[in-house]
Amino acid sequence: MQNVELVFRPDGLIAGVDEVGRGPLVGDVVAAAVILDPARPIEGLADSKKLSEKRREQLYEQIRERALAWCVAKASPAEIDELNILHATMLAMQRAVAGLALMPDYALIDGNRCPVLPCAAEPVVKGDARVAEISAASILAKVERDRQMQQLHQRFPEYGFARHKGYPTPEHLAALARLGPLPEHRRSFRPVREHLNRESHV
Repeated sequence: MQNVELVFRPDGLIAGVDEVGRGPLVGDVVAAAVILDPARPIEGLADSKKLSEKRREQLYEQIRERALAWCVAKASPAEIDELNILHATMLAMQRAVAGLALMPDYALIDGNRCPVLPCAAEPVVKGDARVAEISAASILAKVERDRQMQQLHQRFPEYGFARHKGYPTPEHLAALARLGPLPEHRRSFRPVREHLNRESHV
């Protein structure tokens, strides 16, 4: 069954935009923009956090195959440290919309604020559970970021990235205290910053 859609549906091409990775201590913040094809509906779109990893992977392939246009974009840990996480998130969203093969007439953004875009845009609170286009974007962004964490796990298995995906879990914080931050860690986030401050005073 398709999600519950917004009552208000603007005319023209609608892009859904969402991001994943604002809370982790490591890696990129990842955003996606998706314009769905009404002629090729995708069953089962929902908030990516409510789906199993297997189901997300299945939907990820269907979205890439059936959408009229899609783009995944990122802002790096260095950009997050320079700009702050909110502005880096907006930058990743701008890059995702700019990378679409078709320019949307309207963008619906998950959350309570919009980046500056070349088209009209509106924020939708809990949009990833209410708007099919935003659900699709959340799935693309989640799968891409989880894959990034899997790759980092292969390089640095002692940090446990495959399990906690970079979030500040007790396991991650213990590894950070024991091993120190990697280049991929966000220096401006408090647990990383505090570790670096302690190191500099030793």
